[in-house]
Amino acid sequence: MSLEANKAFAAVLTAGIAFMVAGFIGKQIVHPKQLEKTAIAIEGVPAAGGGAPAQEEPALPEVGPLLAAANADNGRQIAGRLCSACHTFEDGQANKVGPNLYGVVGGPHAHRPDFNYSPAMAALKEKPWGYEEMNHFLAAPARYIRGTRMAFAGIRNAEQRADVIAYLRTLSANPQPLP
Repeated sequence: MSLEANKAFAAVLTAGIAFMVAGFIGKQIVHPKQLEKTAIAIEGVPAAGGGAPAQEEPALPEVGPLLAAANADNGRQIAGRLCSACHTFEDGQANKVGPNLYGVVGGPHAHRPDFNYSPAMAALKEKPWGYEEMNHFLAAPARYIRGTRMAFAGIRNAEQRADVIAYLRTLSANPQPLP
């Protein structure tokens, strides 16, 4: 190596060490005060940390009237886009990361005996998936069933949720009657 290359390498190495030492000393000297609330509030995202108590979520609209105007074909497209990475829909298809959703509407919460549900979901095994339960779950799964393994933020739009529920209703040999 030439002398100039050695000098350049030494300069980069020295700068890196200087920044590392400065960062270490800075962490030892400065102790920032924890904020009581989030500095920037983003609509629809709950505040993190132990700050001020979260505001009460607005009530979801009842899904019954929305189902009357719901479009199952639109729901199939939405489910294909949002749900198909983790779920299958046709009768007899294998489970993926999430269970196969055939027969879910009207069936028990843990409707597939061949799927390993979270303890939170398994505790609701006997409770059926009605339209309102499905509406609340699809709006915010982790908020509706605390401890669910489903890592999906939810569908905010009520009409889109109704379309997806209308589609899921069709995934049955005997679809549940509409409310």
